[in-house]
Amino acid sequence: MFLPDEAATLAAGAWLAAVLLPGDVVELHGPLGAGKTTLVRGILRARGWAGAVRSPSFNLLSVYDFELPVAHLDLYRLESPEGIGLEDLLHTHIILIEWPKGLDELVDEESRWRVEIVPVEPEGRELIVTPPQGRTIPALT
Repeated sequence: MFLPDEAATLAAGAWLAAVLLPGDVVELHGPLGAGKTTLVRGILRARGWAGAVRSPSFNLLSVYDFELPVAHLDLYRLESPEGIGLEDLLHTHIILIEWPKGLDELVDEESRWRVEIVPVEPEGRELIVTPPQGRTIPALT
């Protein structure tokens, strides 16, 4: 789906928020500045978060406590997620991971979402969402 601007990216995040379940792991792929954190902001806003949402590039992990808690990770500077506490969150949180890597040992295929944000010239982005096998998602309206 085409995302012409930030508002569309936030709306796509809200759309995703409606279908994510505890234990879902969302791998966020895209170059620097593609809008990964903006998409996360849309997910969190749809769940009721009113505070700031920043990429956890330096603290690596941010946890947002809701009825269905959300963990936001950035693995850009790491080789794997070992040692940052991801294992403790896998079954109770929605996990959103920017720059995912080293997840094959930790994450089951039936809970893994792949989200790609691809910049499109002259501006805008293409959002490609691949849900876990056996899961479907409604069309974005």
